[in-house]
Amino acid sequence: MEFSNPFDSPQGRFFILENAARQFSLWPEHCVLPAGWTVICQPASSEECHRWLLDNWTELQPVSFAKQEVNGE
Repeated sequence: MEFSNPFDSPQGRFFILENAARQFSLWPEHCVLPAGWTVICQPASSEECHRWLLDNWTELQPVSFAKQEVNGE
């Protein structure tokens, strides 16, 4: 089965990207990398990427939101 959306392909290989808010994204290997995101992990299978995210992305709130809670704002 061919997938029209490269983000949905279970056979795809993906970068793991991080933005300034310390949020992560899987990004298809063959797509142009978006501005404002940094490559954290080189292309790997979807399964490997999801395993990395489970092990490393423990705080889902953006950094700016977490800082506001700490400061009581």
